[in-house]
Amino acid sequence: MANPSPRRTLPLLSAPHSGGRSSLTCAFRCGNACAHEVSNPSENAYFGDIVTEAISRRGALRAGALGALVVSTGVVGVGAAMPAAADPGGTKDHVLGGHGGSGHGNGPSGLKFTPVAPNKLDAITVPAGYDQSVVVRWGDPVVPGAPAFDFDNQTAAAQAKQFGYNCDYVTLFPMGKDRGLLWVNHEYTDEVLMFRGYVDGNAAPLEQIRIALAAHGGSVVEIERAGKTGKWTLVTRGSRKYNRRITAQTPMRFSGPAAGSALLKTAGDPTGRNVKGMLNNCAGGTTPWGTVLTAEENFNQYFVGGNGVPEDQKANLARYGVSTTAAIPSGSRRFDRVEERFDLAKHPHEINRFGWIVEIDPFDPDSVPIKRTALGRMAHEAATTTIAKDGRLVAYMGDDSRFEYIYKFVSKDRYVPGFDRHNRGLLDEGTLYVAKLTGDSPAAEIDGTGKLPSDGAFDGSGEWIPLVSGTRSYVPGMTAEEVLVFTRVAADKVGATKMDRPEDMERNPVNGAVYLALTNNTNRTAAQLDEANPRPSNRHGHILEILESRNDAGATKFAWSLPLVAGDPADPSTYFAGFDKTKVSPISCPDNLAFDADGNLWISTDGNALGTNDGLFVMPLAGRERGFVRQFLTVPFGAETCGPMVTEDQRSVFVAVQHPGEITGATPDNPSSTWPDGDQPRPAVAVAWHKQGKKIGS
Repeated sequence: MANPSPRRTLPLLSAPHSGGRSSLTCAFRCGNACAHEVSNPSENAYFGDIVTEAISRRGALRAGALGALVVSTGVVGVGAAMPAAADPGGTKDHVLGGHGGSGHGNGPSGLKFTPVAPNKLDAITVPAGYDQSVVVRWGDPVVPGAPAFDFDNQTAAAQAKQFGYNCDYVTLFPMGKDRGLLWVNHEYTDEVLMFRGYVDGNAAPLEQIRIALAAHGGSVVEIERAGKTGKWTLVTRGSRKYNRRITAQTPMRFSGPAAGSALLKTAGDPTGRNVKGMLNNCAGGTTPWGTVLTAEENFNQYFVGGNGVPEDQKANLARYGVSTTAAIPSGSRRFDRVEERFDLAKHPHEINRFGWIVEIDPFDPDSVPIKRTALGRMAHEAATTTIAKDGRLVAYMGDDSRFEYIYKFVSKDRYVPGFDRHNRGLLDEGTLYVAKLTGDSPAAEIDGTGKLPSDGAFDGSGEWIPLVSGTRSYVPGMTAEEVLVFTRVAADKVGATKMDRPEDMERNPVNGAVYLALTNNTNRTAAQLDEANPRPSNRHGHILEILESRNDAGATKFAWSLPLVAGDPADPSTYFAGFDKTKVSPISCPDNLAFDADGNLWISTDGNALGTNDGLFVMPLAGRERGFVRQFLTVPFGAETCGPMVTEDQRSVFVAVQHPGEITGATPDNPSSTWPDGDQPRPAVAVAWHKQGKKIGS
């Protein structure tokens, strides 16, 4: 979606791991989640168990949500409702912009570049005719007066003023045509690569732990365009008054229905309304009023003492992936050694204060970040906003873990353009929903081979099930506060659909459809196959397309389909929306998503299980090139591609290069990557552009 206009211009480190991630990444990014038992023990039905109901509803679906989607000719960003839709006839190819159709959305994608070949180079590679450069890297000064980076003489005080470690979600708030504020999440730290001789959190010097706390969070940096090109650089002169670092120790506050709840109260905050810092911020979103929404993901790994919490709290802890048997889980960073709040045996509610969507105003460096409790608590991915037909604000969210769920929030009140004071309260009151999906084909036709069912598509219907609205709970046996703090448990109870690591969700600015990256799930067995997750031991992931009834983000019914089942195109289990698979780029483990103004879907990957570097891909969603996946760039060896973000003028694409060189066995004395400066690997944000100033991809 388009960027909103700003207000003021307006360790198991040697163990093998499934998928393409190194064991080093698994240890530090998510606390070896894939090595533990799945945290969702619910008996919620898989698609294959409820197909009969789906088939009986199929006729109504075709005449409703699916048949109502049209592709508009204009671009609609956040803060604007999608156009009303007329029924174009109901056929799949026509509605979804399929091959050979003659209706709306069959124009050219505008993509003409030669795809980058898969590789294992220690560099960013871009197509012929393009260039790239680093915008900002770990340790670069952010706050005026910050010292220059010194790898062998780091301090927590310096890091709190410098660009943080691993970078994930990226967005740009324009300040005119050639200047803007770049927001970047700092997801997690990898102490093995950050410090020479690091062994583990038990033995680490306390200053290293303090540095790690300061390296989490996010950064606001002012950037400017280099001349008339698509290149962007840091603004290094003047006051840089907007530049800011948010860390794991920045004062924040809670808002919404759970603020002040007993479940959020601790010895350090008996009010349950004030919290220190944010952790493991992964994807995110923006609001129509010009703020960033950043998502706390794998927060569970930072805590110890789960064995010492009261017995009646252990089930909820386990549901969020916290060990309730080990005093100090293997691989712990031991933040509790410098801040006691990370010891759950002493402060059992502290963990409830993480796992939220956090709103931050990039234009006010003195503002207090807000954790919005009305959006629920989970391993949050994204908070992509749009406006429903009746003017209400809608936010889409994933929960990035195996067999977890898809959510959306719909505000009670309507968005009013320009009425900032009113709009700032929209995220505090509304209805939180979770998705239940149903396949429309017989279970026998979903056999794991990749063969499409007899109706020609992996597709079906779905509904958004309400969990909580304000102080009203829709979940029997749970209060509204309990639903918001233990959202996973609430979703279990209402029968939500288990998915394969629901990641980033984005809404197409051209046709209004919503797209979800499902990264992978090697734990899915043949007995658990369903139409939305059609492969066992899903190493490569897929993309889900959601078409809400009447093309209205506020609707509670939707149709869905799978336009992409990722992997090696030669593998019969892959699917590229029916496009000729001999022409597409191989793609594995879709993670973050973005759109350009033409409605092309940009896909970054995390943990390429095909054995080559991760990258950035683009896939048209309409016309004869629907499903024509092409690789636009690759990131350096050992890195993950995050972001991405295409500027409104489509002359630049930003990517966050997360954890370069994060390969098992790598250390500062034996680095597996020297990107970007030829010495120690440093996570960074990079930008790519066409040398002749053309649109990205053209």
